Amino acid sequence: MSDQTKMIRGQEWLEKLLKLAAIPSTVTAEPSPEGLAEPGSYWLTVEEKHLTPQQIELLIGPDGAVIDAIQYLANSILNIGQEEDQQASYTIELQGYRVRRQAELREMADRAAEQVRQTGQEFEMSALSAAERRQVHTFLKECEDLETYSRGQEPDRRLVVRLR
Repeated sequence: MSDQTKMIRGQEWLEKLLKLAAIPSTVTAEPSPEGLAEPGSYWLTVEEKHLTPQQIELLIGPDGAVIDAIQYLANSILNIGQEEDQQASYTIELQGYRVRRQAELREMADRAAEQVRQTGQEFEMSALSAAERRQVHTFLKECEDLETYSRGQEPDRRLVVRLR
């Protein structure tokens, strides 16, 4: 399956989901922006121009819970039964939420790294979704003096940053 096919598959799936939810909107699909995700991943952006503020709020949900759930469904459903080399990673974007949240996560990761370096003590980051923990792991992978891992069970799973 080509990259183009994977993108279109994600786009069509999300448009169908929105239509079933009586929130008809178009979706644009593109490769993930450089530095925001791994290669082979795609951003599916819900066009907001025909959505009401209430529909946008509903789709994002409190603390991004709804958009995270939609993203989880997209990644689960679109990859089920696919060979590993045919799987793709999808990020659902609406009204710049993901870009803002990734900037917040990058800042949190940088603060955690700085604190660990200054104190030598491990630092736990809580209240992150599984996708957000994965992003912080990816951000801190470039720090050769640090390591990250997850501790605990959902819904109280935490990301731990410590010196290597």
